[in-house]
Amino acid sequence: MVKEWVLFLTWVGVVWCVEGVGLGVNWGTQATHPLRPDMVVEMMKENGIRKVKLFDADASSMNALVGSGIEVMVAIPNNQLAEMSDYVRARQWVQRNVTSYHYRGGVDIRYVAVGNEPFLKSYNNSFLNVTFPALRNIQNALNDAGVGDSVKATVPLNADVYESPVDNPVPSAGIFRPDLSDLMTQIVQFLNKNNAPFTVNIYPFLSLYGNDNFPFDFAFFDGVANPVNDNGISYTNVFDANFDTLISALRALGYGDMPILVGEVGWPTDGDKNANLGNALRFYNGLLPRLAANRGTPRRPGNIQVYLFGLIDEDAKTIAPGNFERHWGIFRYDGQPKFPLDLSGQGKNQFLVGARNVYYLDPKWCMFNPEAADLSKLAENINYACTFGDCTGLGYGSSCNNLDANGNASYAFNMYYQVQNQNDMACNFEGLAKVTTNNISTPTCNFVIQINPSSSSPLRPSLVAFLDFTLYMILFL
Repeated sequence: MVKEWVLFLTWVGVVWCVEGVGLGVNWGTQATHPLRPDMVVEMMKENGIRKVKLFDADASSMNALVGSGIEVMVAIPNNQLAEMSDYVRARQWVQRNVTSYHYRGGVDIRYVAVGNEPFLKSYNNSFLNVTFPALRNIQNALNDAGVGDSVKATVPLNADVYESPVDNPVPSAGIFRPDLSDLMTQIVQFLNKNNAPFTVNIYPFLSLYGNDNFPFDFAFFDGVANPVNDNGISYTNVFDANFDTLISALRALGYGDMPILVGEVGWPTDGDKNANLGNALRFYNGLLPRLAANRGTPRRPGNIQVYLFGLIDEDAKTIAPGNFERHWGIFRYDGQPKFPLDLSGQGKNQFLVGARNVYYLDPKWCMFNPEAADLSKLAENINYACTFGDCTGLGYGSSCNNLDANGNASYAFNMYYQVQNQNDMACNFEGLAKVTTNNISTPTCNFVIQINPSSSSPLRPSLVAFLDFTLYMILFL
């Protein structure tokens, strides 16, 4: 039954209001070969993305955003929260990362994200006692710097900070988690006092991940056979139910009308049996029109500000939560669109525009050497390659899961070879591998060629980009 799973709340950044407020995304940079920041900013502008949420305040990203007109949420990573508990350090951080950019024609900073999901249970309370002091000090430092009216501090929180009782699992019964109740009350009161928004990350995909009993269609927006009835209110998707559970939890504290940002919401495209292009496109084609129509949820009609997660795939992210972690982008690692997504949400066929002038390494791949005589160390070498290269595409239900044993070895060897910038020594593996100029990709499994790390390289864009775009056109248009 859907009702039994309504509050299987998801964990873990696009602010969307069509034409009025603009479209935004989360921009993560944990990649072995990231695109140049100026190229990413230009790509966002060409796609009409007018808001971006960062996960730090890296100078290269901030400098690229100068004069762009894009509204920015900068961030303080969790490992810096304890330091921000010292007001002097907080004031220095604000001066260095906010006020130094916050000038006419500079970076349009609107928010500071203090940490990222610091109360995840997997953190074992590591940030429990430092998050609120950091939030308070950062906002006070913003106020003292004279920018507190326009720049607000907030804490992007996992949706597991609220819940409904087991005996009444409906959105209207939502409360903050009992073990966090006092702390969440302090945070909500402080945010309200400073006219700052409550920020939450909601992931319908994670309701499905590893839970085959979850009603599959309830993760999307195109209807379910048995909607959840909550005192006469019908819920047809987990996003609405999750969001309204938060509304109820805020109402229980007396702050039911405070502004809310959905800091992250999206759908991965690889690394799990439910993470694929078809499901991602189904999710976005349901989400974006709803946001464009300002439908809101049953308990919060109207506009909802949402940060889509994410912009570009990140092949160096931790996969502790799951292999899908490296595949959240609506764009591939090289800034090329994964599918023909209409960002307008209004059927205008305004499909994604890829990054321009991306240069690649040479059209060479590393493959398993079929003439190798000694295979005794094959498994050991594959494990080594996958330690430093991204092999998540080989996992169960993933895009390259149907390769044979030799194909698995080739995929692993090539990922390592590309990470190492096609260094000849990176395609040996004790005689088990060799370089080839023949594209060894299959119809369902792409053997990548990485981005050329030299920003001044005169190399032409790789033929691989053309081939990938051709496949894209065949599959989707």
